[in-house]
Amino acid sequence: MRALYPGSFDPLTFGHLDLIERASRLFDEVIVAVLRNPNKQPSFSLEQRLEQLRTATGHLPQVRVTSFEGLTVNFALQEQARVILRGLRALSDFEFELQLAHTNASLSSAVDTLSLIHISEPTRPY
Repeated sequence: MRALYPGSFDPLTFGHLDLIERASRLFDEVIVAVLRNPNKQPSFSLEQRLEQLRTATGHLPQVRVTSFEGLTVNFALQEQARVILRGLRALSDFEFELQLAHTNASLSSAVDTLSLIHISEPTRPY
């Protein structure tokens, strides 16, 4: 089964990497996708974030790094991903992630949203 882990990854953190490592053991393929949002000014360029992710996940053959724009559910469908992965850092994240999961489900019943708890330091940059 293929999973999609979307995010800005600005900056890439050990929490992100923890989630990617664990997801790579759960799924046949994990697509780590950096969202291109022209309305935001990130600290790192899109190319820098992609390179950071490729370097940090290079030892995981089932992880593919790419970028996308638009609705995450549409990208998941395009990539034939059955699961959108989301990370929970704290209890305060839960309500937002629950609303997002409901929105994703209303957009497509073919894609499930799965939240994993960040175990490593979520705010420490990689």
